[in-house]
Amino acid sequence: MATKSNIEWTEMTWNPVTGCTKISQGCKHCYAERMAKRLTAMGADRYRNGFSVTLHPDLVDVPRSWRQPRVVFVNSMSDLFHDDIPLAYIQRVFATMRDCPHHTFQVLTKRSERLVELASHLDWPSNVWMGVSVEDERVLDRVSHLQSVPAKTRFLSLEPLIGPLNALPLEGIHWAIVGGESGPAARPMRKEWVTAILRQCRQAKVPFFFKQWGGVRKDLTGRELNGRTYNDMPATANAA
Repeated sequence: MATKSNIEWTEMTWNPVTGCTKISQGCKHCYAERMAKRLTAMGADRYRNGFSVTLHPDLVDVPRSWRQPRVVFVNSMSDLFHDDIPLAYIQRVFATMRDCPHHTFQVLTKRSERLVELASHLDWPSNVWMGVSVEDERVLDRVSHLQSVPAKTRFLSLEPLIGPLNALPLEGIHWAIVGGESGPAARPMRKEWVTAILRQCRQAKVPFFFKQWGGVRKDLTGRELNGRTYNDMPATANAA
């Protein structure tokens, strides 16, 4: 399952695993869960188990067939470090990423404790960008977990941003993405939360990417901040 993506900071998605479970407030209105429900109702075979964690071993090697370099968001419909995904399977996914150095793979998790637990058992090629999701100060410890991981590029997805982050630890962080929640019952994001993060990123020289304001209709709220768009990418992307 690999498809072109409308996510502003990537080119396509690759889902060797689908399904997840909620672990924090950032999961409350999970877009992947909503999408999985629609796909299940449509009879999509990959979602025969709904949003339960499901491995798709036949998809693990798919990136090896892609000749042109691509930027790939890994498991947009799951979390690669979910407890129900065996280490051996995660190692297979990492082996594929290692063996495809012409692609850039973006891995994002909320399960930073397991990330740290397994990090020494994984290869960390330079084309794997590792990130954590942080929605508010209650889960700020995910950043310190990420900082201990030997990924060449480490990034933060501050989305859905549902509270202020006025003391972001940015040492060893190479990219920050900020976005508001979208879809039904979306929780509001305040402008001062965004500008405070922008200010911290500028001081720490961390590239800043503003994804969206969000809301029920994110197409109406757009992604401009102070009259401009912020599309900064990690320095490693420019050097590639």
